[in-house]
Amino acid sequence: MSATAPESEYAPTQRTVPTRGRDRAAYDRALVHAILDAGYVCHLGFVRDGAPVVLPTLYARVGERLYVHGSTGSRPLRAAGRSDTGLPVCLTVTHLDGLVLARSAFHHSVNYRSVVVHGTARQVTDPAERAVALDALVDQAVPGRSADTRPPSARELAATAVVALDLEEVSAKVRTGGPNDDPEDLVLPHWSGVLPVRQVLGPLVPADDLAPDVAVPGYLAAF
Repeated sequence: MSATAPESEYAPTQRTVPTRGRDRAAYDRALVHAILDAGYVCHLGFVRDGAPVVLPTLYARVGERLYVHGSTGSRPLRAAGRSDTGLPVCLTVTHLDGLVLARSAFHHSVNYRSVVVHGTARQVTDPAERAVALDALVDQAVPGRSADTRPPSARELAATAVVALDLEEVSAKVRTGGPNDDPEDLVLPHWSGVLPVRQVLGPLVPADDLAPDVAVPGYLAAF
């Protein structure tokens, strides 16, 4: 299944249309990018030796492509380096925004923003693209950080693998709002509502061996 979509959206496919909660699915590029750009860790799923494997790892988005960080000794990343096939993967990013407490156990839920990406990952071997990807992975944590660090050495580059995954089969899913209690449960004497969940950064903790005359860079001033 495939559908024609405007440039501002990803085209739905059989793998990106959910079987449940279709009203929460979205294919808007700006929404997908915003969810991806707000995260730090993705979960990369693939099949190894006939069994499913899901690994948490760092990622970054550059345009319509995701870069995922790993070790050159990793079997899945070696598989992604096969130019003939690459590695079929499913990548997910999720933000938990709230715990939804209903009057009934059945209607308890969570508020969240998530993105699911299907595709074939390939290992990045071009030196120029690797440099862009590695800078993006550092800047995903703190924008501007890659320009304020020592570049990787030849030995470090040899030990680091980066795989690329194009944003083609993509969907977002979002839940907001309060509990969906059944009408007959509204009279029950149980508290109902949302407990918001927020991610907080800071304050900064300097390294024990940091020289006292090293100033906090401007891109960290907000923390």
